[in-house]
Amino acid sequence: MTAPRDTPASRRTRANGDGTVYQRKDGRWEAAGYVLAPGNTRRRVRVYGTTRKEALAKLTEKIANSNRGLPVPTSQGSVAAYLTYWLENVAVHHLRENTHTRYTACVHRYLVPGLGKKKLTKLTAKDVRTWLNQPRTTCQCCTRGIDARRDQPRCCAAGQYCHKLLSPLTLTYIHSVLKSALEHAVCEEEIPRNVARNVRTGTPRPRRFEPLTADEARQLLTSAGGHRLHALLELALHTGLRKGELLGLRWEDLDLDTGAAAIRQTCSAPAQAGSPRCPPRRRASERRIALPSRCLHSLKLHREQQQREREAAGTTWQHDGHVFTTVQGRPIDPTNLTRTFTTLLRKAGLRRIRFHDLRHSTATLLLEQGVELVVIKELLGHAHIGVTATVYAHVRLRLQRDAIDTLSTALDGRETTEMARSDGDEPPPCTALVR
Repeated sequence: MTAPRDTPASRRTRANGDGTVYQRKDGRWEAAGYVLAPGNTRRRVRVYGTTRKEALAKLTEKIANSNRGLPVPTSQGSVAAYLTYWLENVAVHHLRENTHTRYTACVHRYLVPGLGKKKLTKLTAKDVRTWLNQPRTTCQCCTRGIDARRDQPRCCAAGQYCHKLLSPLTLTYIHSVLKSALEHAVCEEEIPRNVARNVRTGTPRPRRFEPLTADEARQLLTSAGGHRLHALLELALHTGLRKGELLGLRWEDLDLDTGAAAIRQTCSAPAQAGSPRCPPRRRASERRIALPSRCLHSLKLHREQQQREREAAGTTWQHDGHVFTTVQGRPIDPTNLTRTFTTLLRKAGLRRIRFHDLRHSTATLLLEQGVELVVIKELLGHAHIGVTATVYAHVRLRLQRDAIDTLSTALDGRETTEMARSDGDEPPPCTALVR
């Protein structure tokens, strides 16, 4: 009878559930065993190695993951195939239209060319990190073929690199899109873990905003006095409404008698995409705000002007209740509003800023006037007061410095008064009020 130690390694008996390990005719070692598969089923997998120890280690790892409840990946497709599936079947039902458009551009412009050929199951954190480091130093004008499509090349073909690199904020956005897609792949048990979460891109600096001063705001409103969207600018500066909230505002949401407005929907998609109305993203954005008398007067004039435009348009008028529309009554495209705003800034002789900076201007001016932070939070529709305090921390710091300087001036004045009182026989002056 042959002793167990004399049995060849390829024929040694393994315990039940440990799988089998044997040497193939080509010299490689193969290990096979049953592991957990999606749907609470079991599936036989095979792994290979140059030595028996290597093949056995791979099989042991898969069995250990199976014992922890992690099913074996079933997807054999590429990253590009899964990203396309995710955009067309998952993200389209959970994202707003403009967000889905940005995600689609990010996937087809950066992720598919960079990681699309990789197998989804074989994608590693090292692959993601290595690829994210490339756009930091690679000219995108040349990588994406922008220079090749020009009539007169002025970058790679001309030997002059424009160094059009991706910003840290864009890289962080690309990374977040990839994480979202891989997270859904984990939920569908296509892959065991989200490798993109193991990559740290760093926190980019927040985008600086340049709010208008009180003088610049008055200059803008004065210059846009005769424009058909003067009421929109005045409402934006007095209430801090977002661009989408202004364009989604309807006459039924306004109460011009009591001076109040109900923010119930927003408009962020292009007008040609159908109905641009959609509820606000957060519950706190649905709110009622008070309207100042200047805005009420401007809105009444705007309604009269809109009625004249309706009579002039005749049968081509397509009004559906929006406050701010085109001359034909259609909703205003957000991109066209940005172009109009840039033109009005140039006409007023002001520096170029974003339309969203009008919202920052409102909050900054309110803080400088001593308005409580909780009131500004309710007006802007922030979910938490911490958001308001963080975004406008620099304004609060300046107000603190002004208060400290005021207190120092008061204390210095009191000391001078006491010295004058001790040296002379004059009666003590009345106490000055500290504002």
